[in-house]
Amino acid sequence: MSATITAVDAPQPASAASTSPPRRLIRPGAAALSGVLLFLSFPPRPLWWLAVPAFALLAATLYGRRPRAAFGLGYLAGLGFLLPLLSWTGEDVGPVPWIALAAVEALFIAFSALGIAVVTRLPLWPLFAAAVWILGEGARARFPFGGFPWGKVAFGQADGFFLPLAALGGTPVLGFAVVLCGFGLYETVRRVLAHRRTGVLPRGPLAVALLSLLVPVTASVAALPLVDDSAEDGTATVAAVQGNVPRLGLDFNAQRRAVLDNHANRTEQLAEDVKAGRVARPDFVLWPENSSDLDPYRNPDARDVIDRAVKAVGVPTVVGAVLTPETGKLRNTLIEWDPERGPVDTYDKRHVQPFGEYIPMRSFVRLFSSDVDRVRRDFGPGDKVGVFDLAGTRVGLVTCYEAAFDDMARDTVDGGAQLISVPSNNATFGRSEMTYQQLAMSQVRAVEHGRSVVVPVTSGVSAVIMPDGEVVQKTRMFTPDALVAEVPLRSSLTPATRLGVAPEIVLMAVAAGGLGWVAVGSAQAWRRARSASGGGGETRTEDVREGRDGRTA
Repeated sequence: MSATITAVDAPQPASAASTSPPRRLIRPGAAALSGVLLFLSFPPRPLWWLAVPAFALLAATLYGRRPRAAFGLGYLAGLGFLLPLLSWTGEDVGPVPWIALAAVEALFIAFSALGIAVVTRLPLWPLFAAAVWILGEGARARFPFGGFPWGKVAFGQADGFFLPLAALGGTPVLGFAVVLCGFGLYETVRRVLAHRRTGVLPRGPLAVALLSLLVPVTASVAALPLVDDSAEDGTATVAAVQGNVPRLGLDFNAQRRAVLDNHANRTEQLAEDVKAGRVARPDFVLWPENSSDLDPYRNPDARDVIDRAVKAVGVPTVVGAVLTPETGKLRNTLIEWDPERGPVDTYDKRHVQPFGEYIPMRSFVRLFSSDVDRVRRDFGPGDKVGVFDLAGTRVGLVTCYEAAFDDMARDTVDGGAQLISVPSNNATFGRSEMTYQQLAMSQVRAVEHGRSVVVPVTSGVSAVIMPDGEVVQKTRMFTPDALVAEVPLRSSLTPATRLGVAPEIVLMAVAAGGLGWVAVGSAQAWRRARSASGGGGETRTEDVREGRDGRTA
């Protein structure tokens, strides 16, 4: 089956005026603006809805473009989005690593844009184009060095209308719905404007445009019953301790003992508050990642400090520590610390952060930044899913950066977690937007898996999140504090948890199908054109590429 292109669909020939420099800058400027609008849709701004016009504008810049032009426009959109979004990565190391990261990650958006432009020549193009975007996000979440999913469209929707779709199919379905709605908005406007210009209003294509716009909205409403914060397994009272750090930046951990003392002191104050009746007695306490960068197994002083604080509060406590074996790699570890027995279980972070916790290609990267040598010894990944039994509550452990990866939280829920903890350390990134972007990820994970999520952070923002994604308590940044909250425990599985990676595979298959359809159609059109020219060298490849013979390009 081939796709017929009508006069409305065909790219219009450029006039002499349109090639003047100011006019030629309109489309690149619009592409960059679409990326900026997408950035503005992310926390801490409550402008989630800007993602829809952002993708509508992106579609306007890409529709009917040739692959090379689409790649360049997509790269501009990627830079407009990722340069401001990832500015926190240069908070203490300067602009070179930040710009390099954004420049590399924008390549994935450029390739996605190329694919989007290609499939705009198909019927149902908004469907295929939105799937191509998810294909690009999937690739970016896996390559290179284990991937970098930061900036997935879904993570900008933590407070948005489309959020219930996370419970249906996870971040791929949530992101797909937002992108499809944006592309559907553009196609609807394009069809209406074409009708005003030509008087032709094809019902089929208009129906496709309207469905692309309305189906994501309808699906979000239909998914609302999947969002449930009822206490299926009773409740637990949990405390999240934020001890704060002595100073900002990469060198905050030069005062590792001060960081540990801050968390121990705030836990002892919590114990006094419980004894005085000012707060409820917690069933267990959660400390953040890196709350003890002194290895308590090798440092008796650190062990005594932790043990004293845990005995004071009198309940199991999860301590974030750096373990320093005599040989081999470091371990970013969460330790279950019992007030009577001491350390009884551990979870080693499985997805360690490249260029933060370990340095790939160290000698090459050093050419661009000497800050790589601050990571003197690489961290190694763990190999087991983290679920602790804390006073009868099964708590899933997702350490900081891991929250960006779909499988990390899902593994803990599949392993029986009734509640998820995301201990983090954001002190390195100062007062940047990074901590709010990461908090939004935890909100999405709460809805995706129908679990309460508790986020203890060294310097903030620590938070307690209900299974419906609502943040019911949170701290201020760089302020010692302790949150105590009663949260519902749940054991049922959402469709997103049950389906796992299947929705993403389906969407990737849709994208591959659309790209394959175009490739087959292009080959057929090329053969027809060559046959019509008698097999000689007079074939106009531009006509084949642009579909000017009225067939697929």
